[in-house]
Amino acid sequence: MVHISEIDRNYVRDVHDHLRENDVVQAKVIAIKEDGKIDLSIKALQDPAPPRPRRGVDPDFEARLKKFMRQSEERQVDLRRAVEHKRK
Repeated sequence: MVHISEIDRNYVRDVHDHLRENDVVQAKVIAIKEDGKIDLSIKALQDPAPPRPRRGVDPDFEARLKKFMRQSEERQVDLRRAVEHKRK
């Protein structure tokens, strides 16, 4: 028997979308347990998933982050001044 997680690389919501009862499929033995049960995988025989393309740095994000950090630092300075002024 093949566990639902070993049917396809993509998410399997319903086994019946991929397999029917009495279908003949090829599967790879991935484990044999001490109690004699055999773990099978259909997805282990599928072609490897293509690598995800790497995303580059978003210059717009970098600019927004820099602006946020500058504003945050300015607010911190203002708060420190206000606290010091109250202590005097």
